[in-house]
Amino acid sequence: MTAVPVVMDVDTGIDDAFALMFAVRHPGIDLRAVTCVAGNAPVDQVVANTCYVLDAAGAGEVPVGRGATAPLLAPTPDTGHVHGLDGLGGFSRPSDRRTCPLPALDLLRHELLAAVGNGEPVTVVPTGPLTNIALLLRAHPEVAAGIERIVFMGGSASVGNVTAVAEFNVFHDPEAAAIMLAAARDLDIPVTMYGLDVFEQVRVTDSDAATLSGRLDPGCQLAGALIVARARGEESASIGDAGTLCAIVDPDGLGTERCAVRVELGHGFARAQTIVDRRRGPRGDDHHSHGTVPTQVDVALTVDARGYAGLWLGALTG
Repeated sequence: MTAVPVVMDVDTGIDDAFALMFAVRHPGIDLRAVTCVAGNAPVDQVVANTCYVLDAAGAGEVPVGRGATAPLLAPTPDTGHVHGLDGLGGFSRPSDRRTCPLPALDLLRHELLAAVGNGEPVTVVPTGPLTNIALLLRAHPEVAAGIERIVFMGGSASVGNVTAVAEFNVFHDPEAAAIMLAAARDLDIPVTMYGLDVFEQVRVTDSDAATLSGRLDPGCQLAGALIVARARGEESASIGDAGTLCAIVDPDGLGTERCAVRVELGHGFARAQTIVDRRRGPRGDDHHSHGTVPTQVDVALTVDARGYAGLWLGALTG
């Protein structure tokens, strides 16, 4: 298997930890760098969590960069009730791993321009709020030539999880999500949206957690503990953000539909909704009345849930 070069942008809570573990351990992923953004926890805690998870997963020298500390405009929401005060359900531990001296935007620019130079475009995988990616694409549009595709966890074509219509990563910084989509449109960067329509479907069980916890492997033991923490007393838990990486390794397991997508930036009940236009047939250019041109996005609507769960478990256990 030829490994796909990947750069991840994370707000490491439990879901991001699952994604990082998969990225480190699956031979189909070549993890080039990880950048951190405030989201599930403050950015310094996100950096600490990321370093610890990389340690537990047995990662080599993967550069980790510190990024945005807050959303572009809106106040930072309180998220401690979701993933715990440390963002990892209380399982975060200190790490001796050194972070990259470059801030996140400079690290991303360095990696993507290197990809331009060697002719090997990188897949960018944001699994947190899109603040870093929005800033990068507007400040350094030259990096677009080094991006194969953006596969982001966020949004929904149906219901939300923070509000009736808004998903957390987009809700945390809707302006950044709108800017990222607009920049991708302007720079002709393909985008896949792995949102709530598939996010909760890929699940592992308490039996899987027990199997992982029983192995003499720090990464598996951490994964087992985090499954239990995420399940919150239920018999199974979603691998969440890790589905984005599974979709890179096994794209046939994801059913997508190409749709026009825009983000609602008003301040009413629909704020941060990803408006996914699934209408068929001819229609008017209604973007003129709304002031924004939508971005064509491959929106994930179905997923091989059992296949992706097995793929994730197989990567962790080797």
